[in-house]
Amino acid sequence: MARKNVFSLIESDVSPQVENEPPFANSRPLAGFEKPLKRASPVGAISQSLGGVHEKAQRVDALEKQLAQGQAIVELDTAAVDSSFVVDRLGVSSEDQELLVSQIREHGQQVPILVRPHPEREGRFQVAYGHRRLAAIKKIGGPIRAVIRDLTDEQLVVSQGQENNARTDLTFIERSFFASRLEERNFSRDIIMSALGVDKAALSRMIALVNRLPSELIEAIGAAPGFGRTRWAELADLIEDDSRKSKALEAILMPGFGSLTSDARFQAVYDRLRESRDKARSAFWNAGAQRKAVRISETGDALKLAFDKTVEPEFGAYVESQLSALYEDFVRSKETTGTGD
Repeated sequence: MARKNVFSLIESDVSPQVENEPPFANSRPLAGFEKPLKRASPVGAISQSLGGVHEKAQRVDALEKQLAQGQAIVELDTAAVDSSFVVDRLGVSSEDQELLVSQIREHGQQVPILVRPHPEREGRFQVAYGHRRLAAIKKIGGPIRAVIRDLTDEQLVVSQGQENNARTDLTFIERSFFASRLEERNFSRDIIMSALGVDKAALSRMIALVNRLPSELIEAIGAAPGFGRTRWAELADLIEDDSRKSKALEAILMPGFGSLTSDARFQAVYDRLRESRDKARSAFWNAGAQRKAVRISETGDALKLAFDKTVEPEFGAYVESQLSALYEDFVRSKETTGTGD
């Protein structure tokens, strides 16, 4: 349904030719020419060619004729098409991309990509959606079939997000990371909700979760199609303290990490952090003569003291009564050593 709407919008943008108007008027809107070009004499044409203007006009002439005739789908040189300014994917497996290449090579490009005239680079285009198809056509060779629309930044990201939503093509973390990147670029929450098709509460949860994770960790793990919000939230919980965050960032630098599948990369980091959290320290405090009066157990989340009443029946209660005084001493010691907040 999303694609059908795109084509109908493109076709509606093509104005009917005014009666008695010369066909294919010499205006060059796609090339950045605001005024009509005058037909040049042979000498003038040579001069324009030397200056690059005539060559540029010829390059877009066929494209503009197609648009003037009401043809919504045009063919573009892949070398003139750039990626979107906000990438929504966290990598594509080589197997999936090769499958797409094989399908297009066998059956042709069935679905056009959507582009806009590049807002900063004259004569070039910028993808709204269809990055995988663009990469496949670049590998196969030849032009790419595309629909061209004059899109604002907001319209581009909404089209980009809605196309992926229609195909349920992005994983949870890709959609969340895309949302976070859009907010970093100062897009409004309304625009981001439209792009992702989520409500305000869901969007807030997605962005909040991404903000708890280092961006380099997310990018190194990738799309992780086998893991949803719950497991990513668990991963965020595991790296709340700096020591485990360091372990996670060390994990992505380990030899062979990049050669794993995205799901395997997630699992490797997750297992490393779980091992770190679950590995407990166990010790005893002796009350003289090797009497084990207190058992000490420590994990990444807690330190526990267990008082053995058979050794010192009243010692545990005494320590409990002294907790307030001990804490005050602790605070003063931090102030003295300069280790406080």
